Amino acid sequence: MAATISRPVMETGAARARRPVDYVWAAARISIGWIFLWAFLDKTLGFGFATPAAKAWINGGSPTTGFLKGTGENALGGFFTGLAGQAWVDWLFMAGLLGIGLALVLGIGTRIAAGAGTAMLVLMWAAELPLANNPFMDDHLIYSIVLIGLALTGAGTTLGLGNLPIVQRNAWLK
Repeated sequence: MAATISRPVMETGAARARRPVDYVWAAARISIGWIFLWAFLDKTLGFGFATPAAKAWINGGSPTTGFLKGTGENALGGFFTGLAGQAWVDWLFMAGLLGIGLALVLGIGTRIAAGAGTAMLVLMWAAELPLANNPFMDDHLIYSIVLIGLALTGAGTTLGLGNLPIVQRNAWLK
């Protein structure tokens, strides 16, 4: 008689057993979410980290001008410099930072946040081409890879609100 090894069945949602890697992905999700959320807060209120108070969005500053104006000499600089300081670009950028940051920190809408965050990061990467320190790889692409991993692993269910019944019933909220 041969012995069989039984393995526990992994279930989805709240009933699923947590593994150490689930907590690593949750920590990555919350950390990257905080990076987006902090960028929104600092650019809006001017805490003095990347944005001085005088250049804060609430004080009339443009959250996109500093970065995009600095791309003028880059390969796609003409395109990105032309976007700098336009109100619709500022609003879209800031809404993206806030939405992506909140979604990742809370663990709701991580798939949408991962897609939007990847798009934003790839555009920022493109604005910096050619890169100063590497032929093609930088932190924007690394963050994008991690965001895709977060979406694929369902990272919102560990240390997040991704287990809420409404999220489980609506795939677009996962």
